[in-house]
Amino acid sequence: MPTLGSSSQKGKSSPRFDDSKLSPKKSISDTIEGKPLPSNLDAEQGLLAACIMDTSGEVMGRCAEQAISADHFYHLNHQVIFEALLDLNRENKVADEILLAEKLSSKAQLDQIGGQTALFDLTSRIDTTAHATYWLEIVKEKALLRRCIYVAFEIIDGANNIQGDVDDFLSGMEQRVCELGDDQNTRTSIHFKEPIQKAMGEIQKMLSKEDSGGLMTGYKDLDNLTNGLKPAEMIVIAARPSVGKTSLAMNIVENIAFSHKNREHPKNTLVFSLEMSAPSLAMRLICGRAKVNMNDLRKGFVAKNYAEKLNEISQQFQQAPIWVDDTSGLTINQIRAKARRIKSRNGLSLIVVDYLQLISGDKYSSSRENEISVISRGLKAMAKELEVPVIVLSQLNRDSEKEKRDPRLSDLRESGSIEQDADIVMLLGKVRKGEDIRESDISQTEDGETQGDDFEPIRLILGKQRNGPTGYVNLAFVRKYTRFETAQYDPRLN
Repeated sequence: MPTLGSSSQKGKSSPRFDDSKLSPKKSISDTIEGKPLPSNLDAEQGLLAACIMDTSGEVMGRCAEQAISADHFYHLNHQVIFEALLDLNRENKVADEILLAEKLSSKAQLDQIGGQTALFDLTSRIDTTAHATYWLEIVKEKALLRRCIYVAFEIIDGANNIQGDVDDFLSGMEQRVCELGDDQNTRTSIHFKEPIQKAMGEIQKMLSKEDSGGLMTGYKDLDNLTNGLKPAEMIVIAARPSVGKTSLAMNIVENIAFSHKNREHPKNTLVFSLEMSAPSLAMRLICGRAKVNMNDLRKGFVAKNYAEKLNEISQQFQQAPIWVDDTSGLTINQIRAKARRIKSRNGLSLIVVDYLQLISGDKYSSSRENEISVISRGLKAMAKELEVPVIVLSQLNRDSEKEKRDPRLSDLRESGSIEQDADIVMLLGKVRKGEDIRESDISQTEDGETQGDDFEPIRLILGKQRNGPTGYVNLAFVRKYTRFETAQYDPRLN
């Protein structure tokens, strides 16, 4: 690792930077169980010296890209100096010892750090700014470790002096821990060559008719419109209650889990079921795949020969790469934290959240609309961070029912942010009279059974697709099995 150049190598006297006044800014002790808090005096001095010596402003630019603030420095004098450097940078002035001394003097802080001589001594610590990037990383790393300690103390202090609901306390601590990880997600700008190369890789796959990387939902007409669900996309499935948005989402999960293409490389899926319990969800999936009427099963009217089939299907689901979390009232930060853990341990290809309006928001938010906006942005950020498609279920308002029309984007309940943040918005609506799908138009299932009886025609409207066409496909909801089947109609483009 690069080391700081010593002043003796340059034939100068030893540095006279006033370290006697250095002290941590934070209120907790500067030692934990006899051990000093994480810091690196040399790296801090080296980075500050590089910022002062670099006349191009590149080092300060790197600090800005990495969101380095005065709090990233452990020593108080270093915090004071860097804050002054930031002031000069905001004024579009390239710092040197003279300008920096003038800025500190104007703030009555020059004597505090040891005077102008201390600044000259500081820059004598290094020969070159070439290693500034390494020093920056060390400063950032030590600051993160200190923040971990501060958060740990907050947890201890909060647990010892808790007042109010324990769940609120846990939620707050979860958010604080998540914020530690968020600070590591800062990316610097990259040359356009990298994304161009990735895009050309995708184009070559498309030209050769290989898998383009999108997750196929198992509904052919829908896949033809979307070319699969892409990583980092937020996909919203919205409908009025009891139209079948949960069923459609879980049918997609099932289709992905049991797809022939995915058997060699399983596509792990995480489902946040905020409305239904995990056993209820499992019961629905088993009965649906086994083509068993769940109501008849509850009443004991199912033939005994179905028992073997139900057992076989249950074994298949036990081996399926599906994780379920049915904790109610989760916050967006809790959802992101849980998803991160599953991703790091097992890998993830898809996340499903059922449904958006049941996610707990900030109780201090000024309005429910603001809460939904924050939640929506958080879900989109999670999709980008984890690089997986996130299917989010959402409620529609009553306008489409009142006006007897197909649902549209403006019917999304409580916030326009959902429409704005989503990459794809799919709206489920019942087909009106005069547009019924004939029983003969229902496709056959894999086992060759035609599910033409007891179905309800449903129109899946692709109201928004950021990178593709909009339109609609016709589906048939086989209510007794709570399953969606594809109706043999060509998808319609708008």
